[in-house]
Amino acid sequence: MRTYGVMAESGSFGVTRRVLLAGAAASCAPSQASTQLVNVSYDATRELYDEINAVFLARWAEAHAGAPELKIEMSHGGSGRQARAVIDGLGADVVTLATPFDIDAIANAGLLPAGWRARLPNNSAPYTSTVVFMVRSGNPKQIADWPDLVREGVSVVTPNPKTSGGARWNYLATWAYAKRAYGDDASARDFVGNLYRRVAVLDTGARGAMTTFAQRQIGDVLVAWESEAYLALEELGPGQFEIITPSLSVLAEPAVAKVDANVAKHGMEAAADSYLQFLYQPDAQTVAARRHFRPSDAAIMAQFADSFQPLELITVDSTFGGWQAAHNAHFAPAGEFDRMMAGALP
Repeated sequence: MRTYGVMAESGSFGVTRRVLLAGAAASCAPSQASTQLVNVSYDATRELYDEINAVFLARWAEAHAGAPELKIEMSHGGSGRQARAVIDGLGADVVTLATPFDIDAIANAGLLPAGWRARLPNNSAPYTSTVVFMVRSGNPKQIADWPDLVREGVSVVTPNPKTSGGARWNYLATWAYAKRAYGDDASARDFVGNLYRRVAVLDTGARGAMTTFAQRQIGDVLVAWESEAYLALEELGPGQFEIITPSLSVLAEPAVAKVDANVAKHGMEAAADSYLQFLYQPDAQTVAARRHFRPSDAAIMAQFADSFQPLELITVDSTFGGWQAAHNAHFAPAGEFDRMMAGALP
């Protein structure tokens, strides 16, 4: 059985974070395991959970005076790869991943029940996001909506849907727009294929794509999580980039769940339940809103309404028949995405 240690990783915005990596030599002593909660998350939540964890741990310590100190260890990466790592043995107590489909894969491996979405409010999505465009200052290519991404001479950056949950939301938003605008799947296939032919780099995760666009200066437009785009505006300095909100996008519903098989082994059930429930409480919802995730708490959303541009949002359930159907049609081996990348468009 593989064991897991902790090492430092330098984030793309120059911040060093602690992450979990597989390794044959590293291990956690039993005394540590009883007081360490492991959250396996996706690329675009690093800063979100830095702040949420600090608030949660302060509340936990107040309520458990005299108990051993609780610590939280984070792992970040492309959502699909993170789900695979948990299935392969990464000891997540909770997962906070970019798509429900990634957590379904963990459930299919027997690590949590199939009905996990019903255990928390809003189908276990404490916050949402959407897909926007990020362009360089002055918007030199005059990007205003989806058709501008397939104009001659426009170079696009978006991560790889095979490894990144955020990239799957990007892809589905593109397809939904094209089908709405042009009327059928054949037209949507043409449009999405045209866009991906203009992709300069397919990074494995959302944060890597942001680094490619913002720091490596590749591409004219980044298709990105709304939260990630606003984070870049704040952390990379004023006047470098602009955010363009398209006319139609997708309601991105990143999901959270307890990994029952692991919390039972680690004795972390109470901490895991408390942690996930905390994500719905006003303190955590306020952090999510400040970090440009759309909170599920209506009162908090109302407080931050000016922070979020209004736009029409489709859902995966209504437009694609749910995540399993979307996966089968678009992301499974030999699905639409594979055929596009192989140049097999009609």
